[in-house]
Amino acid sequence: MIAIIDYGAGNLNSIQKALEFVGEETVILEEGKVEELAKYDGLVLPGVGAFPGAMKRLKENNFVDFIEKFVATGKPFLGVCLGMQLLFECGFEDQKTAGLGLLKGDIIKMETEYKVPHMGWNQLEIIKDDPLFKDLPENPHFYFVHSYQLAEVTDEVLAAVGYGSTVPAVIRKDNVIAFQFHPEKSGDNGIQLLQNFRELL
Repeated sequence: MIAIIDYGAGNLNSIQKALEFVGEETVILEEGKVEELAKYDGLVLPGVGAFPGAMKRLKENNFVDFIEKFVATGKPFLGVCLGMQLLFECGFEDQKTAGLGLLKGDIIKMETEYKVPHMGWNQLEIIKDDPLFKDLPENPHFYFVHSYQLAEVTDEVLAAVGYGSTVPAVIRKDNVIAFQFHPEKSGDNGIQLLQNFRELL
């Protein structure tokens, strides 16, 4: 079973339906209860909205400790879009805000001559091979909606896209996985990627 965190900052319905489409049982969590960790094989942190408000709601709903303890179990944990950005050390949206700190790096405003937010389909450049990319086409397309990004290509970046500058798009450190794009809105490629995530459970 995959648990999906509901902290009031995500389109839960689409990610839940996509995971159920690939055959996974899901549950929506409205509060982090550490004693329930053993129930879940995987955890997903979705999200749309602003970094400071999202971190505030995660704290208010007791998810920060819950996420840290879940990651310590070694089970797969996935952050999507804003949920990806919250995994890093610090965000600079509206104000400097500490993130979850599970991954190293800062989240900054996109610097590009192109329109911001970055909205639409873009093609991944796979930097490092990983089981997450199994059965995907070469340089697959995914759907993006964001105005902020990871500031640099760290050692954990598996894939990036070009949008006037390099935008890290898939990050993985052990069992912590992050997608800047929305797999649940990315057609067959997104479904395959979620299937590959499921196979890590």
